[in-house]
Amino acid sequence: MKAQSFFEQNGGTYTQVGDVLIPALSVEESRPFGRWGRMRRRYLKEHHPTVYSNMLLDGTLYQHLAEIDEAADERIDLITKQLADKRGITEKLKADNQLRWVQEMNSIYAAAEETILAELIYAF
Repeated sequence: MKAQSFFEQNGGTYTQVGDVLIPALSVEESRPFGRWGRMRRRYLKEHHPTVYSNMLLDGTLYQHLAEIDEAADERIDLITKQLADKRGITEKLKADNQLRWVQEMNSIYAAAEETILAELIYAF
């Protein structure tokens, strides 16, 4: 009886192409992620390399990054809307004084972004 390789012992299979056996590897499909997912990946890679490696090896990293990205997008929209309502930033202000509206919305977005970074990206 032929001894199994480590790859075969762990459920791996080979495909024979001519005289050569090639490992039958597949890549899991993952949802795409954007800015927030990339920031989370960089944070994990630089500050928690063991967690990053474990998630990468067990196939949960890309799902996690997509979830973080989706949650951050939803959260930033919610926070931005709430802060704009609280500060009285309306479409009327946008029509009357565009410069002030842009200043206020930039300020609100920056505050919302800081919240997202603290709550989702740099949280552990």
